[in-house]
This record gives sequence, structure tokens and C-alpha cells, in this order.
Amino acid sequence: MYRPHTTLEQWRILQAVVDHGGYAHAAAALNKSQSSLNHAVAKLQQLLGVPLLEVKGRKAQLTPQGRVMLRRSRALTQQIEQLEMLAINLEQGWEPEIVISKEILYPTEALHCALRQFYPESRGTRITIIENVLSGTSDAITERRCDLAISARLPAGYRGHPLALCRMLLVCHPDHALAHEHTIDEARLIQELQLVIKDTGSEADKELGWLKAEQRWTFSNFHDAIAMLKQGLGFCRIPEAIAQPHIDQAHLVHLRQAKLNTSLLPLSLVIPDPDQLGPAAQRFAQLLIASAPLGSAEPG
Repeated sequence: MYRPHTTLEQWRILQAVVDHGGYAHAAAALNKSQSSLNHAVAKLQQLLGVPLLEVKGRKAQLTPQGRVMLRRSRALTQQIEQLEMLAINLEQGWEPEIVISKEILYPTEALHCALRQFYPESRGTRITIIENVLSGTSDAITERRCDLAISARLPAGYRGHPLALCRMLLVCHPDHALAHEHTIDEARLIQELQLVIKDTGSEADKELGWLKAEQRWTFSNFHDAIAMLKQGLGFCRIPEAIAQPHIDQAHLVHLRQAKLNTSLLPLSLVIPDPDQLGPAAQRFAQLLIASAPLGSAEPG
């Protein structure tokens, strides 16, 4: 088995000498003698057989080889620091991973805001986000497959904290026949192709969201459905946050004249097992609520 000849301390000293512009300032920052730093770097170069620093005037500068080695050493020491921090976090109960089930309707910007705020505090915690649709999120909650869930449904026996109201818009391509009609009722929609997003639950309701159109194409996400709409095919219910940019760019039109025009779906934060929720997930839940469109009240 290979045994390293160098030590992490030697690499940290090299980094300090470079970062502080010389041995004297690095010694003061590390609270070590300048001679000990000189010795450590000289020993490091001797063990490697590669010159890392060269002194020009009063300043130590990296050699070309030194620049490569320093860059790799920073990655190494950072990984060691993360590993040690992970051990501390595990000892303190700070969980190494959070699994979040996200209803596909939830505004991505609100989630991204919470993620950005959590990162500096994350202590190396991994986050896994699984997108689900309607009963798929309910399954993740009842089967305890996630730590936190953003859900459009509250399974029986579970409480939720309101995060957002999702407004669903009926949209199609500007050149589609529906876009040029003054009034649109359910009987008219039945004649056209409807694009539907698949419910991801194990016992999914295949009729959910279907407006009884004679032709129905089902997709697993809004991205593919919108791509088809832009080809002039069919109509679809799309969350306003997703649809609006495409409407603003005139790639899609909002069918305001449809009698079945809009619907509002409440989205809530659900904690499947509050008694088992770790401190990292608790903190992320707080950030989710603070970043949510409906405000920053604490969960009940």
C-alpha cells in the first residue's frame, strides 16, 4: 500500500507562504517561527524532488511546477477539512443528506433562493431533490421517502405549511385555432389535442387534469409539453410561473377567453416525520418558508 511521503501540514504551510506573500507574514499568521516554515517547505521540496518556490528579492514566488502542485494541494486540504467537518456534524446530529420531494408545479426560483441561502450553512450536507406530480408527492410523504415535501395535496393525517398558490393557465401556440376564437367552452376543447403532465403516483389518477379532449398526449414534465406547444400542437394547462416567460416572448398565448381558464392549486410544505427531522432539514425548512411566495411565518 502506498504511503505518502509528505504531510498535510507541509502543504498548508506552502499555501500560507504563497497566500501571505512570504515566510515572515506566513509565520505571523500561523503563529510559528519563520525558520520552521523555511524548514517545512525545504523538506517538502526535497521529498518531492521538485522545486516549488524560488526567492526573488525578498519575496517567495511559485515555480511553474509549484503552481500546479499548489492548485492540487488546495483541493486536497479542502477535502480533508470537509471530511473532518462531516465527522463533527455527524457527532452533533447534523445529517449528511436531505431528501426533498418537490411538486413539479412549485416555482423554481423560490426553491433556488432557499438553496442559495442554505449553501453557506450546509456543512457539506448533500441535497437530493426529486420532482413528483400530485399523488407522486403524496406517496413520497406517506411512504416516508423524503425528509421534506412540497406538495399540492395533503394526505390524510398530515399537516402542511402554505408556501404558494399556483395559478394554472390554459395556453397554446399563437397560430393554433383556439387562439383566434372569441369564446371557448369545454365542448370546443374536446375537439382539440390536449397535452397532459403525468401523475407520478403508484396509483395515479389518469383522468386528473384531463378536460375530456378526444386526443391526449401525456408527458412527464412541462419542458417537453411546451416544446410541443411551440410546434403548434394542442393546448395545455401550465403553471403561470413557467408559462409567463413564453407568453411574454409571444411563443405561447394565454387563452383568456376559455370558460375553463384558470385554477389555483395550493402548495404546502409537509414534514412526513417531524420527530425524526434533523437540524439540517429543520434549517432548510425554515429557509423554504422564508423564500416562499406566501411569506415567512414559522411552520405550525
